[in-house]
Parts: sequence; C-alpha cells; structure tokens
Amino acid sequence: MKQKSSIFTATHGVMTEEVGVISGELELVTSCDEKGDLTLRITYVGAEEWYTLPGKEYRLHDMRDHEVIHRLLVSVLERS
Repeated sequence: MKQKSSIFTATHGVMTEEVGVISGELELVTSCDEKGDLTLRITYVGAEEWYTLPGKEYRLHDMRDHEVIHRLLVSVLERS
C-alpha cells in the first residue's frame, strides 16, 4: 500500500465524519492499495486520533494518479 502525507493549515476548517469541522495545522494522509482503493485520513498535527473525510469508496482507475489526487486534496482543503 502506498501512502502520501502532507501538513497544511486550514483556516476555514475541514469537515470530518466523526467530529464535524476541524481547523488549524492539519495532516492529511492518503493511502492507495493495489486495486486503486483510496483511503483519506486527517488529524491535528501531533495528535493521535485520526478522522475520515466525508464520502465512501474512493477508487483510482490508475494508481499513478495517487500523487496528483493527494496534492489536489491538500490544495482544496487548505483553501476551504
């Protein structure tokens, strides 16, 4: 499983399934398995508890798109 991680600041917040909106310095981790299934997790930098972003069953048709999707998500979440 391939994993990508980025730290960014979300001034307006990011919606999570578990606790609603979180903001501040956050870390996004995306994981992609051999079938292209994508998992999205987010946390406060330095925290132990991880949250999931809304939505279910994300799948990439080409695993080479993982890097691009990860960077796109960070850019969008940082601007939210």
